[in-house]
Amino acid sequence: MKAYVFPGQGAQFVGMGKSIYDSHPEIKAMFEKANEILGFRITDLMFEGTDEDLRQTKVTQPAIFLHSVLLAKSLGDDFKPEMTAGHSLGEFSALVAAGALSFEDGLKLVYRRALAMQKACEAEPSTMAAILGLEDSVVEKVLESIPEVVVAANYNSPGQLVISGSIEGINIACEKLKEAGAKRALPLKVGGAFHSPLMNPAKEELAEAINSTRFNKPICPIYQNVTAKPTSDPEQIKTNLIAQLTSPVKWTQIVQNMAADGLTHCVELGPGSVLQGLVKKIAPQVEVSGIQ
Repeated sequence: MKAYVFPGQGAQFVGMGKSIYDSHPEIKAMFEKANEILGFRITDLMFEGTDEDLRQTKVTQPAIFLHSVLLAKSLGDDFKPEMTAGHSLGEFSALVAAGALSFEDGLKLVYRRALAMQKACEAEPSTMAAILGLEDSVVEKVLESIPEVVVAANYNSPGQLVISGSIEGINIACEKLKEAGAKRALPLKVGGAFHSPLMNPAKEELAEAINSTRFNKPICPIYQNVTAKPTSDPEQIKTNLIAQLTSPVKWTQIVQNMAADGLTHCVELGPGSVLQGLVKKIAPQVEVSGIQ
């Protein structure tokens, strides 16, 4: 079985999407429609901006979404997923590509999400860190012993878990986890504590927007971040999507479940190749490729 997967924040690069903008008139029109919806020319920032431009959450998230979704669109009839998933922000890309959301509604939700997350980050400084070389259960046990806000945020692959929380909580956790045997504990250059309780204000804001948006049954099951299980029911998709901002991304479990359900070939659509690497670590038997 063939799956298409979609990356999250951090995979962006200057020039992303330019080739399909130039070579597909229909895709160019959709990019221009996105400029209208957003109220600024995101294409200028994507194609000719700076790394600093693209690091702004309000730019990063819609830029990656647009690149991923329009890559899927550019495949035309060749886009025939039997299962799909996205990492964090990428879940919105997966939902639009699979027809659960319209392009316009997906873009509006992603931009609303980006602004809400940026506001939550500014209200309470926070951060994230990557923990390498420890079993998930060991990381979880150490985090439970810390009185500050710090939680498991991204289960990326065996031995690679990202934690999220207050700056003090992350600092304490990094020291404790190195003492527990972590090969590395690397603070990340991110705007805040994504997928943690500190995103609750953003979650409440996004919930209102999601609940007022029409969702359809997708053309194939979506393996969602919160449950790691395949879902096709529009109401369940909405519930999981709302919970996503304050819940961990269960990427390891998603890939394991897709493999158990017959996954043989996984195609990453969007900037970078991070997900291809993670899939190979989790399910080495699965063929991987990417289009960017």
